[in-house]
Amino acid sequence: MANLKEIRNRISSVSSTMQITSAMKMVSAAKLKKAQDAITAMRPYSEKLTELLQNLSATLGEDSGSKYSAQREVNKVLIVAITSNRGLAGAFNSNIIKQVRNLATQSYAGKQVDFMTLGKKGNDILKKAGTILENDNDILDNLSYDTTSEIAEKLMSLYSEGTYDKIILVYNHFKNAATQLVTTEQFLPILPPKAIEGQEANNEVSYIFEPSKEEIVETLIPKSLKTQLFKALRDSVASEHGARMTAMHKATDNATELRDSLKLQYNKARQAAITNEILEIVGGAEALAN
Repeated sequence: MANLKEIRNRISSVSSTMQITSAMKMVSAAKLKKAQDAITAMRPYSEKLTELLQNLSATLGEDSGSKYSAQREVNKVLIVAITSNRGLAGAFNSNIIKQVRNLATQSYAGKQVDFMTLGKKGNDILKKAGTILENDNDILDNLSYDTTSEIAEKLMSLYSEGTYDKIILVYNHFKNAATQLVTTEQFLPILPPKAIEGQEANNEVSYIFEPSKEEIVETLIPKSLKTQLFKALRDSVASEHGARMTAMHKATDNATELRDSLKLQYNKARQAAITNEILEIVGGAEALAN
């Protein structure tokens, strides 16, 4: 009977876990819908603004171009790792950490590489691997354009003042609820059009500018960079909810399978115990009869 009690306790424990994972799945599914709508609505604007300003920057000379598009020798790199504040999201955070480490040890080996972490999970691990310039966990819980703008302005200052020669964003790009793609995106300096996905610059596109190109660049490029960071954060938030929903769905399925297996094991053990009791009773009755 002690064996039966142990199995009952395990069934109870697995059932409790299954209820928790099922609830977490439903919560993530509800949050995912809002986050998915937000990033889907934002992408066309962000991509078109980036494309326009990259083409505009490419037409300006070095002297008249934006300070954010100036190319220089890369000796100091800042990697902005966007993770989450909470776990139980499968490989969501570990994939980002792995990519950041690969960049630091392979792509930029021999360079000074520092980190800025947006998310508690990334900070907890990366602080052991290098210098954390800054960490911000609250931004993910209260994500807004205004709070994102403050971080983007800090990054722009770090680049324009020469503190870093290149700033990289590493985050999860939301494709769908089950798929998140680890994305490495150059934040600063601004890439020329021909450097994006191997495409050549389109010199046939012409625009009429009012006011001058220089004024437009100085005004809109900071806005574009803020929008780029905001989009990356929204992508990451949507990806987190999708990854957690998928992970909790799998965990619930596994818990259900384990619970059913334990119930079968319990029924077999109970049946064996009953059979033994019947045999003992029959044996006792035969002994008395003799």
